[in-house]
This record gives sequence, structure tokens and C-alpha cells, in this order.
Amino acid sequence: MAIPPQPRHPEPLRDTIARHGLDARKALGQHFLLDPGITARIAGLAGDLAGQHVVEVGPGPGGLTRALLDTPAASVIAVEVDTRAVAVMTELAAHAPGRLTVIEADAMRLDLTTLCPAPRQVIANLPYNVGTPLLVGWLRQAAAWTRLTLMFQQEVAERICAAPSSAHYGRLGVLAQWTCRCGMLMHIPPGAFSPPPKVHSTVVGLIPHERQPDAALFRAMEQVTAAAFGQRRKMLRGALKPLGGERLLAEAGIDGSRRAETLDIAEFDRLARLHVRKAAA
Repeated sequence: MAIPPQPRHPEPLRDTIARHGLDARKALGQHFLLDPGITARIAGLAGDLAGQHVVEVGPGPGGLTRALLDTPAASVIAVEVDTRAVAVMTELAAHAPGRLTVIEADAMRLDLTTLCPAPRQVIANLPYNVGTPLLVGWLRQAAAWTRLTLMFQQEVAERICAAPSSAHYGRLGVLAQWTCRCGMLMHIPPGAFSPPPKVHSTVVGLIPHERQPDAALFRAMEQVTAAAFGQRRKMLRGALKPLGGERLLAEAGIDGSRRAETLDIAEFDRLARLHVRKAAA
């Protein structure tokens, strides 16, 4: 029996980058991760991908994409805004017919849940300049995701996973931990990237809680945390004054002389639920 022809293995990433003139652009927050050992580890941190549809944002030349295609994921959808990288990814898609879809779009303007059916995950080395707003958008729809495995600047990762009363604890950590179980999974030095960034990077794993807030409650939490952390040195009675201040805190059983960074997730949850009830009254 004749052996069916096998697709040509893609050339080394550095050769692909050189052929396409795909230099990393600061304006796009690009730092390419080329080490196949590291990209394979990141793909493995997302757990068993069998039957999962994976969305990758900002694949660049496709280092992590190749690692994702080596997993049993049902499909990989790569969202890329850089036309040069789209050309590279289109070539890669020819080596994975039916498994890799390339979408040229700005992920900030796209509802990723419309790209594939559940179960779905996001696995990405996020561009530094849009990582935080992208994450907050995905937290708003956390119920739609099985897991998020995302690389950020280490300082952002520390904010996502920070405990109350710690230096990095703030609005982002409250929103993330309120909706997900969060953990730092892997630290990556600057030298692993091309070009090397000035900071270390960290892969964060976020697994959505079974029970998720509805849209109104999430908006209330965004408003409460924005006010509470907007002026960190203020006592809560002053910081939350636009939302009802003393009365809101009294109903939640929280001392108005405390500051936002001392509240745990459960206390913020109480405030948000009271705020949304007040808004609906």
C-alpha cells in the first residue's frame, strides 16, 4: 500500500521570520517567543486539550501555535492584527488543514466566544500593551471559557494573583479572583524572547469558578473597585462616597475607615451586590 505523502515540516521559526521580514514592532507590543521547549511547556500548562477549541491572540510567527497544534486540541483559532504575521500563519495553516484557522482582526474589537463552540480556552502570549484590557473583557464572559492560560509582564501577573494587603493587590486582582481561580504557573526570562523585553514575563492560569456573576453584577463590581482603588490613600467612606459611601459600607458591615487594599474578595462581593440592588431599586 502506498504511503500517503506527508506535509513538509515548517521551516525553523527564525528562517520564517527572516523570509517575511517579520521584525517585532514595539507599537504592537510584540516580543516573539521562539524556543520550542518553552512553547511546549506553555501549551502543557493548559491541561488536557483533547476536544477543546483553543483561541490564540497575537500568535506572531507562530511559535506557540506550533506547540498548540502538537496537542490533541480539536482546533486552534489564531487572531492576529499584524498583516505580516497573518501571511506567516496562513502558511502554517496549510500544514494543519482543518485544525488551524487564521483570523485577521483586532482582538480588542472581537468577541472571541463567537469564533468557536464550547468547550473553549484562550492560550496566548499577549501583547504587552493590551494584555490587561483583553483579560478584563474575557473575565466579563468567564462562564464561556474552560480556562485561560495567558502570558503577561511579571508585574501584571503579580497584580492578577495578589493577596489582600499586599503591594500588588488592586482592582485587577479583585476582578480576576472574584471570577476565577488564579495562579502563576511559569516565569520566563527576557532572554527567551526576540527581541528581549526589559522585564520578566509570567504565565498565569485562570480557571473560571462554577458560579459566575451576571452582566449587571459584573458592572457593579467594576464600579465599586474603580471607586475604591481610584484613590488608594483614601478611606473607603471617602472613596466610595459617589456610590453611597457610609450607607453602603454600613449595610455591608465594613468599617468606613478601612482602605481598599485591606478588603478581601468576599467583602468586595458584598459591596457589589448591595450596589447593584441599590441601582435596581
